[in-house]
Amino acid sequence: MPTTTAARRRAAEAAAYDAYLAGCPARQLLDRIGDKWTSLVVNALADGPLRYSDLRRRLAGVSEKMLTQTLRALERDGLLHRTVTAAVPARVDYALTALGRDLLPLVRQIKAWAECHMPQVLAARTAYDDGQPARE
Repeated sequence: MPTTTAARRRAAEAAAYDAYLAGCPARQLLDRIGDKWTSLVVNALADGPLRYSDLRRRLAGVSEKMLTQTLRALERDGLLHRTVTAAVPARVDYALTALGRDLLPLVRQIKAWAECHMPQVLAARTAYDDGQPARE
């Protein structure tokens, strides 16, 4: 029985997570991370834990259903932790896990890029809608 070197094992593990392949689990994670509510929730939790109602107020336009689905999915993926404190009424706080904090710099950069480049994007949209060719 041939033995596998550590380098070959790492290469095989890396190939198992090729997001260009249809069945790759990394593709599902990219879908999650690319979701607008995911990036906004992760950014909103950057400064520490928040209650559901605080998140809902912070994320203008999110429905209760969508926020609940997003929070559950992020908890399932290990990006945030839900803490229930026994009280009347029960207090529920959401906070980033170590994995979520590791993702935070990336989603912060994407958010900052979007906010910084909106004038160029809006100009490109207008030009496109007016039938003008794209410019570099």
